[in-house]
Amino acid sequence: MNIHEYQAKAVLREFGVPVPRGIPAFSVAEAEKAAGELDGPVWVVKAQIHAGGRGKAGGVKVVKSVADVKKEAARLLGSTLVTHQTGPHGKEVRRLYIEEGSAIDREYYLSALVDRETSRVAFVASTEGGMDIEEVARTSPDKITSFSVDPATGFMPHYARHVARVLGLTGALAKQTESVLPKLYQAFVAKDMSLLEINPLVVTKGGDLICLDAKIGFDDNALYRHPEIAALRVVLDGAIGCMVNGAGLAMATMDIIKLYGMAPANFLDVGGSATKEKVAAAFKIITSDHNVKGILVNIFGGIMKCDVIAEGVVAAVREVGLRVPLVVRLEGTNVALGKDIIAKSNLNVTSADDLDDAAQKIVKAVKAVA
Repeated sequence: MNIHEYQAKAVLREFGVPVPRGIPAFSVAEAEKAAGELDGPVWVVKAQIHAGGRGKAGGVKVVKSVADVKKEAARLLGSTLVTHQTGPHGKEVRRLYIEEGSAIDREYYLSALVDRETSRVAFVASTEGGMDIEEVARTSPDKITSFSVDPATGFMPHYARHVARVLGLTGALAKQTESVLPKLYQAFVAKDMSLLEINPLVVTKGGDLICLDAKIGFDDNALYRHPEIAALRVVLDGAIGCMVNGAGLAMATMDIIKLYGMAPANFLDVGGSATKEKVAAAFKIITSDHNVKGILVNIFGGIMKCDVIAEGVVAAVREVGLRVPLVVRLEGTNVALGKDIIAKSNLNVTSADDLDDAAQKIVKAVKAVA
């Protein structure tokens, strides 16, 4: 599973990894607003697609005014970028990342991955930052160093000192290397990553070591341990977030939303044994999707009881608030109790009798506020 650059940098920030400030944008207006919230005088407008080579394809632009951020956002959103990794059909740009500009002095390459031969996390470093590492390996293999981390000891200081020597970093920059690399290793292990690529890792003219770009891949088999990461996977084109229980119900829910003229923004399957706390967490994940303009909760209670869903939804709404229309359809085990919990919550939640009724109500509500 791969995620976008802005999502990858958000993950790295959790572990204290230095990355430039940036804000994702899904429209020209949001890009302009983001630029106003970031410090200038230089901004970078970055197309967010799952492919390398964005810069060469015109998907990364450095600008010097908020007006130019708006201009580049209008150019990029809805356009198709064709890179050496997308194939001839390219990929449509549906989101941007507006980032503060960095005064770059030097660029390096750094990555971590799972070495299948040793069953350990391996690091790869090179002085040739900003280039495809495959090309560097082909033309200048002597400029690449790699090593594996012993899982019994974890990331030790001498690993970072080795990288600093290879990259020619001394003094304060060597100390920063000794700070940054253990955090990258910690993030890699904690989140069950399969790939973490920083290209480029840069030294700024002010003497700071920062991760200017970030690409992360996760082990699909470990996603059950990371619902916050798995939630990033399903990013659709629509405006209605869906909370369901069961893959079949998810498909039916998304289909009927399409039938009534709109499209799903995402869906989250709470499964058959979720608790009130897990349901609340799931609701928060759905509302964190910037594209969501309305939410449809569609639960057929078997093992998953309707009252548990209702308690979780009510708890989440009370904690994070409700900024978009919410329609809840419950059926099955403890359905009367679940409906009663929602009715007595005094929250602005619309109940539905069946799936058809629910779909019509959420589509009508979202269109009314669009």
